Amino acid sequence: MTRFWVGGYGPDMGGDAEGVGYLAVDEGRGASTLAYRGVAGAATSPSWLAQHPTLDVVYAALEGEGAVQAFARSGEQSLRPLAPPLAAGASVCHLTVSPDGRMLVASCYGDGRVVRFGIAGDGRLQPAAPDKAAALHAALFGEADAETDAAGAHPAADPYPTPAGEEPRASHAHAAVFLPDGRIATTDLGFDLVRIWRRDLTPDHEVVLARGTGPRHMVMHPSGHLHVVTEYSCEVFTLASARDGSWSVVSATTASPVAQVGVDTCAELAVSRDGHTLYTALRGGNTISALRVRGSGEATEPLALADSGVDWPRHHLVHEGVLLVAGQRSNTVAALDLDERTGVPRDVRHVTAAPAPTAILRAR
Repeated sequence: MTRFWVGGYGPDMGGDAEGVGYLAVDEGRGASTLAYRGVAGAATSPSWLAQHPTLDVVYAALEGEGAVQAFARSGEQSLRPLAPPLAAGASVCHLTVSPDGRMLVASCYGDGRVVRFGIAGDGRLQPAAPDKAAALHAALFGEADAETDAAGAHPAADPYPTPAGEEPRASHAHAAVFLPDGRIATTDLGFDLVRIWRRDLTPDHEVVLARGTGPRHMVMHPSGHLHVVTEYSCEVFTLASARDGSWSVVSATTASPVAQVGVDTCAELAVSRDGHTLYTALRGGNTISALRVRGSGEATEPLALADSGVDWPRHHLVHEGVLLVAGQRSNTVAALDLDERTGVPRDVRHVTAAPAPTAILRAR
């Protein structure tokens, strides 16, 4: 049996999820047996889930509470909390764990915070440590550094001036990914930034995208390129690292020629196992767009568009020739067949009920 954990929105976020859910597929019988099997671990709106690289531990972003919590596997389809939740920031919406399993980075949409937590040997989260530079500043000058938050991440600044008559924009951190050299890339949807951090979460440099694009999620391509999908402009930007370690945009394309900016909003970005295809979701039109990866990963182009089989496709996961799609508003998860040769999404093979699903994670 193949198992998946499912994150979802609870009553505090307008949904019906009672915690981290459990999905399963019967071995040898395929995606048509996909079914929601109940609550694995009680939690309040665990909207994003991340897996420890070596331990059977799952981390949940409790978006409504603005907290993160670690869960350990306690049975075939159950999770137990390792400790009480730890505060992260307003509307924490994404988590990523370092490849060595020693650090977790949380992105907070509500206040723009990027927060670093240590991870103990048993997988427990350790409180975010204050920034060393801020502590030194406070010691020298007797005051807190207003430019550094308590978790050690420097707040983003809008690279664009505020037009006359408009309110200033707000920072909205949305996702993070660990880069091959150990640094961290994060998106700021509100300020149109991809921010590059050193491992201690001090800023390295920034990549500024066009105003109003809204970078949301990212995926590292096997080639070493970083693909970024934008929520507002419905585009996929490809970034590459130069010899000096600086990142920059090398190409951009529309997520789909029929995407309607202002109606559609892109959500997740996933890559096929062979690296030849990217998949993003267009909420609004409720479609899945496949993009072909060109050259050595430095460019993409729209390949095909398919029905997602759900309403408001918030997240999707590639698994053994099938794309699993979480429909936040339809309270369903759909399984789409993928063409073995081209990677193009085909028919919706199966749909199962699931309460307000927002993230799907393959269980260990």
